[in-house]
Amino acid sequence: MDKPRFEKLLSAFQSAYERYFSRTLAERQFDSPQECTLNGYEELLFFTLFSFKADLTYDLLGLVCGFDGSNAKRNEDIGVIILKSALTDLGHMPVREFKSVEDFKNYFTKNIKLIIDGTEQRRQRPSNFQSQKEVFSGKKKPTR
Repeated sequence: MDKPRFEKLLSAFQSAYERYFSRTLAERQFDSPQECTLNGYEELLFFTLFSFKADLTYDLLGLVCGFDGSNAKRNEDIGVIILKSALTDLGHMPVREFKSVEDFKNYFTKNIKLIIDGTEQRRQRPSNFQSQKEVFSGKKKPTR
């Protein structure tokens, strides 16, 4: 991500944060009895994006960033909530649910693309042994 895009996202991120918590990050940090691990919106946004990119466990993520795993989890959870809100405000979040068929139709009169993830759909096991071999995944039972 280049700097202009990061700064545009940062502006939306800051607005979403203040709307979600009804106060600024500095005000929340001032009221917190614990020492703050991330100082400012820029650090929280960068940490959140880095956590997606690095895909580390929370313990390793905390170690890399200079705090413990529980703080890494807590900060990532907050960052994800705020990032989703910011991306929605910017119009970059996909619509995941529709309340009615009319909403669905209205949405697709303006938008053409539809992405469906159907990689792990259940299917009826064929009774023919040869057909079973062609579609057998190696799992004995579906995971729940």
